[in-house]
Amino acid sequence: MTTATVPDYALSHLRALEAEAVHIFREVAATMEQPVMLFSGGKDSVVMLHLAMKAFWPAPMPFPVMHVDTGHNFDEVIEFRDAMVERYGLRLVVASVQDDIDAGRVVEQTGPGASRNRLQTTTLLRGITEGGYDAAFGGARRDEEKARAKERIFSFRDEFGQWDPKSQRPELWNLYNGRHRKGEHIRVFPISNWTELDIWQYIADEDIELPSIYYAHRRQVIPRDGMLLADNRFLERLPGEESYEELVRFRTVGDATCTGCVESAATTVDDVIAEVAATRVTERGATRADDRISEAGMEDRKKEGYF
Repeated sequence: MTTATVPDYALSHLRALEAEAVHIFREVAATMEQPVMLFSGGKDSVVMLHLAMKAFWPAPMPFPVMHVDTGHNFDEVIEFRDAMVERYGLRLVVASVQDDIDAGRVVEQTGPGASRNRLQTTTLLRGITEGGYDAAFGGARRDEEKARAKERIFSFRDEFGQWDPKSQRPELWNLYNGRHRKGEHIRVFPISNWTELDIWQYIADEDIELPSIYYAHRRQVIPRDGMLLADNRFLERLPGEESYEELVRFRTVGDATCTGCVESAATTVDDVIAEVAATRVTERGATRADDRISEAGMEDRKKEGYF
């Protein structure tokens, strides 16, 4: 008598993360009326877009993408964003910080060290309200920063877009509570459980294209506060600051006035994976000046309605 063999359906680590993200996308599409996905052209949002397209293939993605545009972006990233939108026929909504500055809803900082990054909160909340969105997908990951490590995958926001870290909903057995009233919404983080190394290994496995600035290239940089900031038309220099050319790459992409780069010779995905595997500092901790405003800077901004 022969016994039937039981096939092994165990998923690899990356495929388990992928399956979780696909489930989250489908759950939101099934239970929410008007979702939107935040898309900047950065590596995490590119991976998130790839996962969303997998979740609904062969149908088109059933929601638009929204870029909260500070107006101080890296040219390579905006060009990549527009190329992705055209290639995949995405519906792009641009919420512009400049529009809020012009309308007097926010006041722009001036001088060296000034950044529009914090102004994005007002623009994001306006974009969500104007679009009538009840769910907004974001590419935040728990390993990036301690405030993001606190947040649930389905993160409830009140009618003012605010987050209360002490009143979060349980997510036992991967059951998500998207209940909300009109005017409230849910932030959803499909790659919350991924690490930077997971992201890059998935990029390698899926052969995902990224903006060129994620790989080593020569660029004029300015050292400031232990970081290397790209010398660009938006960055006002401090007295005595001089730029010099260095071989660098970016680990994360944000506003060009506060996003630093790192010295690197990594020109391929495999090179980047080896580099990330050896580092002990998160990408935001190493290269984002806007996270250094205070010990609880990110959490304070999230309470106001930030990503």
